[in-house]
Parts: sequence; C-alpha cells; structure tokens
Amino acid sequence: MLAEELGVSLRTVYRDIETLKAQGAHIDGEAGVGYVLRPGFMLPPLMFSEEEIEALVLGSRWVSERADGSLGKAARNVLAKIGAVLPDDLKDSIDASGLLIGPGEPIAAGDAELAAIRQAIRSERRLQIAYADEQGSATERIVWPIALAFYDRVRVVVAWCELRDGYRHFRTDRITALDVTPNRYPRPRASLLKEWRTLRGVPEQ
Repeated sequence: MLAEELGVSLRTVYRDIETLKAQGAHIDGEAGVGYVLRPGFMLPPLMFSEEEIEALVLGSRWVSERADGSLGKAARNVLAKIGAVLPDDLKDSIDASGLLIGPGEPIAAGDAELAAIRQAIRSERRLQIAYADEQGSATERIVWPIALAFYDRVRVVVAWCELRDGYRHFRTDRITALDVTPNRYPRPRASLLKEWRTLRGVPEQ
C-alpha cells in the first residue's frame, strides 16, 4: 500500500524504512508483515536561513546559561543535532555566530527544584509546596502548576492555588520545599493556561 501510494517500488520502501531507523526512528516490524512507527520521531530540518540559525543559536545559548542544568544540556544537544544535518556552509554559521549571552547574576533556585516543577507541569500533577512571601510568612499550599516564567533574575511558577482558590504566581526562590504528588489536577493544563491568559490579558506566544 505504501509503495502504491508513493509511486515507488517495494524495495525502495524497505530501503527508506531502514534509513529512518538508522536516523533514530522507533519502527517495529519486518518485511512482508508490516511496520509500526512509534510516536516521538520527527524528520530533521532540511534547511534554515542564516537569521533562523542565529535565532536558534541565541535562544539555545540563553537557555543553556539561564535554565536549570538538564534543560541547558538539552539546549546544547539541540544545537548539536541541528548542526549534524545542515549543509557545511550553514553548519559553520552555528559555531561562528557572533550572538553571545552576557554573564548574569546567579538564580536563586536549584536545578532539582526547576526540573521537578517542569516535570509537574508536563504531567499535570499537583505540587505540594512550602512558600514564604515577601514578609517571610510561611504557608503550606497545594497548587496546580501550568507554566514556568523565566525572567532575568527570578523564575515564577504560574499556578492555581487551592488555598486561595485562584491563580497565583510563586517565585521559585521563595519555595522552601516542594513535592510532586501522584495526583493529577482535575482540568487540562491547556484550558487552565488559556483561562489564565484571558484573566491576565497575556497574549499567546
């Protein structure tokens, strides 16, 4: 069916499947039986303009310097993977880019905390946190994290707070303890984020 749909020979289909597997595609099956392409695989980009490469380099360098360790490592890996599939002249643009990220002040939130918050956002899990406000008053809260905002000097968790029965913003450097619970929050994160944007007048990015 694939060969007929694409207008190629069966041999070509088998060859292309092997090529995809060599590029990292998770394909199960065998010739004459059938194949299953597992989720999560995307073909690499074929071409970028010089300005698009500069945008990728600058953004990835910012993330590698300003985000937590695991996200920073992922940003460096992204550049390496993109560089591996670009033509030589454009590949040189990555290493030779003149766009740099200047030094900044240390962020008062550890790698473990930021990684745990990002994991809770992805899996739509409630967070149990101990939080100290500007006056130092401590509270225990259950929150539904929906976004993590990266500013120059602080990181802010956008969440629905069960204690306050509304959306609240929590600076990560004031979270003194946190635990990702096994309990999902009751509404999809996408709808919560849309509602928060509407209430706060925050445009889509």
